[in-house]
Amino acid sequence: MSKHAKLMNFLSNLPDFVFDYIEIAYNGESINTQIGYSIDIKTFLEYLQKFHFKDVANTEDFTVEHMEQVTLRDLNGFTAYLKEYETDTVTIDGKHVKRVRRNSAYGINRKLSGIRGLFAYLYKNDLISQNITDKVDFKKVHQKMKRPLTTQETVNLLDVIYNGEKYYTGRDLAEYKNRKQRDIALFTAYLGTGCRVSELINLDMHDVCFDTSSFVVTRKGGDEQEVFMPVQVENELFAYMQERMKNEKAKDNALFISRLGTRMTAQGVEKILKKYCHTVGIYDPDKARPHALRRTFACNMIADGVDIKMVAELMGHKNIEVTHKYYTQYAIEKRKEVMRGFDIKGSRQ
Repeated sequence: MSKHAKLMNFLSNLPDFVFDYIEIAYNGESINTQIGYSIDIKTFLEYLQKFHFKDVANTEDFTVEHMEQVTLRDLNGFTAYLKEYETDTVTIDGKHVKRVRRNSAYGINRKLSGIRGLFAYLYKNDLISQNITDKVDFKKVHQKMKRPLTTQETVNLLDVIYNGEKYYTGRDLAEYKNRKQRDIALFTAYLGTGCRVSELINLDMHDVCFDTSSFVVTRKGGDEQEVFMPVQVENELFAYMQERMKNEKAKDNALFISRLGTRMTAQGVEKILKKYCHTVGIYDPDKARPHALRRTFACNMIADGVDIKMVAELMGHKNIEVTHKYYTQYAIEKRKEVMRGFDIKGSRQ
């Protein structure tokens, strides 16, 4: 079943107003994002069904009139419920499987964000008389510092990607050789353009233009943007595409394909990157995720003196405040540089 079919099947078990909300509010977002928010809303409706509207037999039976009756107490109760709750799913063979779900403050906030969005949509379209979710406080989240790859880590990572023959043997070596040029093209494009993993894996062959040294990606929200390639990225993409066009397993026009010939997934990219990172001793889980390469690109740009507004544009940020997070990472390195060179005796005699 395709992801779109999975989404449609999932939404068929939710009220029509939820279907409309997901279709309108998240138009242009990835299918995974739409599925994620649909699951969050379903969890909310199941909570209401269990603790408030016990007469509602199925989640698809909820109406906007029920949403009108939701109280602040319901929302606060749902927030507490999200810390730990039990789900009951039915397998293909009809067996009931119960699982305990837990959420961090970040997970709770994400689910509340989806619920708040739904109520804002209903209120904006005059389907309810007030947006009660405006009164809900989000959980305080303590942001963990996520660092970019250091220069040495980047060098080590590129070495294993380019020269895996030095690192792998047996089956691992055979697998590496089969995907070598693809991985070189993929990860140099990541480090050289700062694109999101979703933007790269959704590229089609025709999106790349060597006449303009660029490719066109679809940014968050559905806007298209032309991304210009550094020479190294262009060369590696050209070499990979020559190989890609000869691949008889390719099932569609996707640029980056798996060994089965299908479009690569974000999970697949992360799995491969993690293996490369672990091979060269990079075990920090934040650095072994694709977003670390995007973070590294941004910090390198800022370190090279590129104006932060240009960095924001290159990364597809609509809000420059998001880009400022990467400036903070760069500032950390500058503070280190200043302090390491500080003489506690003072420079004056």
